[in-house]
Amino acid sequence: MSAFGKWTTAYGLPAFAYTADQESDPRAEWDPVLDPLTRRHFVHVGNRRITLVADNYGLSDLFDEHTGLLWLTRGTGVTRVGTLSTDISTSERVFGPTFAIVRVADDRVALDRTVLCPEGEHPWVLIRLHVRNLLDEPVRLELTEEWTAGAARVELINGAKPTEDPGLELELVGGPRTGSGRLAIPLELAAGGERLLELRYGLLDDKTDGWVGEVTGSFAGSLAALRDRLPRAVAARAPEAEREVPWHAALLTGAACADGVLGGHTLDQGSCYSFRHGFNGAARDPLQHALPLVYIEPDLALSVLRNTCAWGGPDGDLPYALGPDKQPWTDLFRPSDQNLWALWLAAEYLSATGDLAAFGEPVPYHPVHGAAPVSLGANLRRQFRFLTDVVGRGEHGHLRILNADWNDMAITESGVDREVMISHGESVLNSAMAAWVLPRYAVLAERLGDHATAAEARKLGEELRELVAGEWNGRWYRRAYGPGAVVGESDLWLEVQPWAILCGAAPPERAVELLHTIERTSAADSPLGARLRWPDKGAYGPGGVGTIWYAVNMTLIWAAAEHAPELGWQWWRRMSLAAHTAAYPEVWEGTLSGPDAYLAPETERPGRTWDLADVGVAMQAYPVANLHSHSQPLLAYLRLLGVEPFRPVAAPEDAGFESRVLRVGL
Repeated sequence: MSAFGKWTTAYGLPAFAYTADQESDPRAEWDPVLDPLTRRHFVHVGNRRITLVADNYGLSDLFDEHTGLLWLTRGTGVTRVGTLSTDISTSERVFGPTFAIVRVADDRVALDRTVLCPEGEHPWVLIRLHVRNLLDEPVRLELTEEWTAGAARVELINGAKPTEDPGLELELVGGPRTGSGRLAIPLELAAGGERLLELRYGLLDDKTDGWVGEVTGSFAGSLAALRDRLPRAVAARAPEAEREVPWHAALLTGAACADGVLGGHTLDQGSCYSFRHGFNGAARDPLQHALPLVYIEPDLALSVLRNTCAWGGPDGDLPYALGPDKQPWTDLFRPSDQNLWALWLAAEYLSATGDLAAFGEPVPYHPVHGAAPVSLGANLRRQFRFLTDVVGRGEHGHLRILNADWNDMAITESGVDREVMISHGESVLNSAMAAWVLPRYAVLAERLGDHATAAEARKLGEELRELVAGEWNGRWYRRAYGPGAVVGESDLWLEVQPWAILCGAAPPERAVELLHTIERTSAADSPLGARLRWPDKGAYGPGGVGTIWYAVNMTLIWAAAEHAPELGWQWWRRMSLAAHTAAYPEVWEGTLSGPDAYLAPETERPGRTWDLADVGVAMQAYPVANLHSHSQPLLAYLRLLGVEPFRPVAAPEDAGFESRVLRVGL
């Protein structure tokens, strides 16, 4: 059981009751590495526009990514009535999938306060106050609701700097509105009487004035719509799926934000990358996060695909990231794999929806290019051309690595001279992934009538599959090549292994052998999943051993689904929030949300996450709200049920899933 509380339900939805007194419990203190020690624990929830960061002090941050990385408030939002205040560490606190509840009471009055992100794209939160008189005589009290604007724009690497107030307002629904952030409301309560109040806080422009008449804008309507849209799951071999699948879906979709610059929705990776270090990246990440949404909220998955394609230019290149002002940021990395993720998401979307018309709709390029929009299908074709013609292939026939593939630190960790690898290095990982993606993209191209591109994609995929098959060294698949150097001959790089299985490079018997080798090596004695590298060489940075990555363990579970399903279910359970709480009950990250990777048991901070403090970057500085911790368990679960693009579903008899667009085994 968690040291900080327990799972419960609220409004018929999964929720977490935070019961610790962080001020008196020494287990609450943790080290963000780049910042002072703190006892603040928090979780991110939201709608398709605004993010609510609710904490264990009963306070709130609000974040809006509509035109950039902008904090609207930090550590504010307090209700007071009589002697009661909601910002105390001994209050009853409940974190829900789109809301946070605080309950306080004294001898006279009880106050229930819920801060909710209403369904839709509303750039404000709804505050619902329920005040009850506990006495057998009338009382007169003053209730105050107070929020302090604290607008700050996140800057690259160095954190947030104050900026002008964007126009935040507080409104009593049906009553006054103020830009001061404070409203005082007189209350007269009969003996045993009660009063229900609703307020809004945020960007209350005219577009939101009609919200009262919207079914999804009201408090009850929002909660009903939320219950309706969250998926259900049941799995005999993973009972925690019943709670965690809808929870992950809520936190994943709640991180989306309508993009006021590029259109569509961004699905930012979050965590330290956005909220502490000021960039939305890499481009592959929103594409990864959107994959399970194809089967939950396909309109949002398509919107994310369109948005991410709009990061790029007419040459088909996608920048590594967007900076805090949504401008392309290419100073650090130029990855070689990003187009593959766009082609994958597009194929997955078509397979699930059959929506061929979406690929004829225009998509803009980033405004810095001054280029005319093209259809989504044409945008993807240009990305395919960039992959084949610019990324290209190296001496051994594998796709080149440029200065990074999925693993940002692959070149640094390879042991080969950096400039030599950038110029001549080849990625077996890229080849293995492409060998799976390209045949599926070929189906999309063919259905769009582009038979030449379809044939080229199939041919390249087959050639790469054969090359990957030749990288078996008797124990595992090699990772990369540099001039005169082979990476991954004597040590196992996990990220390439599942893709070698998935693309068909590994015959079934070899796939089973490899999966069990991984269980004996990379995954041995690790309660959260398989390590990125084996054997241990003492490197605990982002690209080294000792790190357990959601994105890689997802593909590992997927590879096991067909060849060793019992291992797949075991590994999925290790990926769960329940597993983290069982192994590390005194660590907050991993309780409700997490980072992109955890540190393994043999490290100095097991169950926590990585840092590069010497260069001023640390996941540990903001170790929750990374969308890999929500998207990857969802996609892995669907793969265990046999849900894959352009393939009939053959679900196990003891597990199921149901959303508004897909039902499997229930």
